[in-house]
Amino acid sequence: MSSNHDKTHAESEFHSHDSHHKHHHDHSHSPKVDETNRNRVGIAALLTGLFMLVEVAGGYISGSLALLADAGHMLTDFAALGMAWAAFKLAKRPANWRHTFGFDRFSILIAFVNGLTLFVVAALIVKEAIERLHTPGEVLAGPMLYVAIAGLIVNLLVFWILRGADQHNLNIRGAILHVLGDLLGSVAAIIAAIVIFQTGWTPIDPILSVFVALIILRSAWVLVKDSAYILLEAAPEHIDRRAIIEDLLAHIPDILAVEHIHAWSITPERPMLTLEAFVGPNTRIEPVSQAIKTRLKEKFEVEHVTIQVMRRVEGEALNPANSCVP
Repeated sequence: MSSNHDKTHAESEFHSHDSHHKHHHDHSHSPKVDETNRNRVGIAALLTGLFMLVEVAGGYISGSLALLADAGHMLTDFAALGMAWAAFKLAKRPANWRHTFGFDRFSILIAFVNGLTLFVVAALIVKEAIERLHTPGEVLAGPMLYVAIAGLIVNLLVFWILRGADQHNLNIRGAILHVLGDLLGSVAAIIAAIVIFQTGWTPIDPILSVFVALIILRSAWVLVKDSAYILLEAAPEHIDRRAIIEDLLAHIPDILAVEHIHAWSITPERPMLTLEAFVGPNTRIEPVSQAIKTRLKEKFEVEHVTIQVMRRVEGEALNPANSCVP
């Protein structure tokens, strides 16, 4: 940064960071965790875990890869939902001197791990399906059909439970993606059972298992991408610092320049932003600071903002390169 800029910092009579703390930082950095999310995830985990045992038994008795694949997916679902429940529980802990933003980011880490487990599950299903295609085995269509129908009912119930939770939460989205994979697995198992019952053509079982695995892979990619985006401190999708600069300069006449904008998210529901704004030597600082905070909240839906407003010394040239960095 230039010496002029350092001089500006030194000679600034006031900046809005302190006043901003009075307005925004008096709240706890630990988010208010929705009890509905946690309770719904807990119920979904219990139902998934119990039926997973039924599906393992049904797949073993019937010899169906589709059922065993779905049971394996349900095992990861049970673990994923359990970790999601634990993440919601942990997120209730208040912020402390070491974890100043609280523990809500833990839920993003869990979502990332859940996405990686989906990749592993899909790979195992494809591997087993290839082996089954080379060495077909007997499949009992009757038991397979009954268990698959029961699985479809359970998965629909779990899906309905999770749909009532917060759809913006990555942990909830991850849990729903897992359950959707289970739903498709149950549908595939039902179709395979009907085909085998009617025609005796057993390769349909591993073929539909691969179809389910491909859908699981797509879900895994979406979940890993979204959670990694947050873990890497990328700017939220709806925040473009170039648009923020243009908007603030257009709507707050006292601002001469906006520089050093940094935006990131603790979770999708908690975007954060810091910036520096420069005003004329005789401009009151506090009204400009408040106007910036209000505009960012109304236009860009960012409530947690740290702003430093400084006066330009007379004769100091503006640096448009700093204020308009793409």
